[in-house]
Amino acid sequence: MKKNIIFGIALLLFAACQTQQSNKIDRKAVVQRHNVFNNSMDTLASLTVGNGAFAYTVDATGLQSFPAYYKNGVSLGTQSEWGWNSFPNTGKFSFEETLKSYDFNGEGREAKYSIQHKEPGRHRDATEYYRVNPHRLQLGNVGFEIQLKNGALANVQDIQDIKQTIDLWTGLIHSVFQVEGEPVEVWTAAGQTSDHVAVKVSSPLLAARRIKVSVRYPYPTGKFLDEAAYYDEEAKHTSTLLMQNSTTALLEHRLPGTSYFTRLHFSEGQFAEQSKHHFVLTPSPQSDTFELAFAFAQKNEFDENKLGYALTQQESADAWERYWQSGAAVDFAGSTDPRAHELERRVVLSQYLTKVQCGGSNPPQETGLTFNSWYGKPHTEMHWWHGVHYALWGRPEIMEKTLGYYFKTFDKAKLLAERQGYQGVRWIKMSDNKGNESPSSVAAFLIWQQPHIIYMTELAYRDQTDTALLHKYKELVFATADFMADYAYYDKEKDRYNLGLGVIPAQEVFKAAETRNPTYEVAYWDWALRIAQKWKERLGEPPVQKWNDVIDKLAPLPVQGNVYLATETATDSYTFPKWMTDHPAVLGALGMVPESPKLDKTIMKNTLDTVWAKWSWKDTWGWDFPMTAMNAARLNLPEKALDALFMDIQTNTYLKNGHNYQDDRLRIYLPGNGGLLTAVAMMLEGWDASTEELPGFPKNGSWKIKKEGFKKMP
Repeated sequence: MKKNIIFGIALLLFAACQTQQSNKIDRKAVVQRHNVFNNSMDTLASLTVGNGAFAYTVDATGLQSFPAYYKNGVSLGTQSEWGWNSFPNTGKFSFEETLKSYDFNGEGREAKYSIQHKEPGRHRDATEYYRVNPHRLQLGNVGFEIQLKNGALANVQDIQDIKQTIDLWTGLIHSVFQVEGEPVEVWTAAGQTSDHVAVKVSSPLLAARRIKVSVRYPYPTGKFLDEAAYYDEEAKHTSTLLMQNSTTALLEHRLPGTSYFTRLHFSEGQFAEQSKHHFVLTPSPQSDTFELAFAFAQKNEFDENKLGYALTQQESADAWERYWQSGAAVDFAGSTDPRAHELERRVVLSQYLTKVQCGGSNPPQETGLTFNSWYGKPHTEMHWWHGVHYALWGRPEIMEKTLGYYFKTFDKAKLLAERQGYQGVRWIKMSDNKGNESPSSVAAFLIWQQPHIIYMTELAYRDQTDTALLHKYKELVFATADFMADYAYYDKEKDRYNLGLGVIPAQEVFKAAETRNPTYEVAYWDWALRIAQKWKERLGEPPVQKWNDVIDKLAPLPVQGNVYLATETATDSYTFPKWMTDHPAVLGALGMVPESPKLDKTIMKNTLDTVWAKWSWKDTWGWDFPMTAMNAARLNLPEKALDALFMDIQTNTYLKNGHNYQDDRLRIYLPGNGGLLTAVAMMLEGWDASTEELPGFPKNGSWKIKKEGFKKMP
């Protein structure tokens, strides 16, 4: 009898183990079923390899063979975190010439803001100079030059029978095509510990000397966009072949404000300058296969041992497998909701793209490491959308890497606060990686970037609840809170603290001089100051009385007709058409921001209904849909949350390669990808106040979901 009982228990334990094993997600299968396949020269389907701090985007040939053709699509960029340039300051402008003093609340304050001056003259010219400079560089184009039988170079139409795949599990791009009936096969991989790309090519055209590789250096456009295909201004920069032999070449590219090096290692061939800024590698005709690696660096310091193709391919495969096996995963297979497969595709591709484009040591620009937007400069108000998802997906170390930016730029943020008469640090909205401010008549007055560092460091702490993390980040948190408390203007008449006048909210259609107490910012201010006070408590330090004063007397969230207004001063929030464009940030007061004691969920439900019905959704941005989904989820409206993620609006488009498309100007927009990942994590795992499983998904049986490794949102 005893043996039978023991045997029965063993069977039960075995069955339990089998069930547990069967519920484990096959991560490789989930990822690889969303590999991207191209069979044409689709300019919106180019693919990227990289390591988070360096990225290289290719056309259907597996290299950057047709940058001019792709320039108005997802262009063929080669960018890094370190590659920045400045044009000469021939006008001898000083940054102070961009400043203008304001006293919005009649305090006698001489707060100086760096704005865009409109009147012709030195102030406007200084504005333009400091907006353009410094700018992120396109490091160079490396592509094929394929010769036709008649001696002409192949163009886009000559690349036939295309079969291109990116294996997301390994980060390897495999491109197959034909030219005049001759096959070409290309493998492309990026180094994960240095800024290089390695390529293997197989084709009978090699032995015929009809395949060559070109290296071209474009010049910076100095414009809002830089699409890696501007070859004018040849006299303003120099490209020098410093060394070459049958397997190696070294180039130096000098610009007005910087210089850097390109190192090439290849199977036997001849490397030569063809024209200014244009070099050509002709492989030896002795083989039908050819390998090439090219690396970029600020200094002539390269680890040649890393540059082989086989090593790079293995390094890429190992690094990507570690990434996909780390943190969280979700599997929607078996769901009958017709949106499930597409949601999973967007989720997988967004994880790949954000790791490649936004996984470095600084907040990324909104177009990552593909092409410049806003001159290549990061926007700190977007850092939440770029970074928070890493922590919720169980990869907080990637988010934390970017937080080093705040230590590097702390002194400049402190000087900005002092320049405007405030305590603490005011985080610069639009800057380079060194925290240099860019003039902007919008950015200068935004404040919603301020609490982000408190939010992200709180996520880092929650992951480990380690006191060492409190000590690591406390200076950032407390100096941020000092500014927030000091920025709040005390209204003696109403005995309360206001945000503004002098604020442009996240919904950027409002004027600084006319705006007070935007709903989202007030809710976020309240939450972040409470968290900063919580950090004091965790560290055994006394609370800061000024912070408590502001928390206790912060203006209420503005309400009219049982609906939250965009701002207290916009009483026509839902009747004046302009106020119903841009970001519906009022919804961020519950969703992005955790539930506040100031907030009434019934009023917020009315607000969501009003915004949903009246908003000009065609005038929104990619992260507005995840923001709306998070709001709906917290209001216990899971079907509406999904409807928000799948709203049929152009700016909610996800291309074949996974990029969030906005318009002809911004063909990629990574805050949309990061926002999607954040919303899905929250809908799967919930938030501190949620108690049910999968709170953001309907319980109607149409969703079959496996999930593992997610963290709750605050």
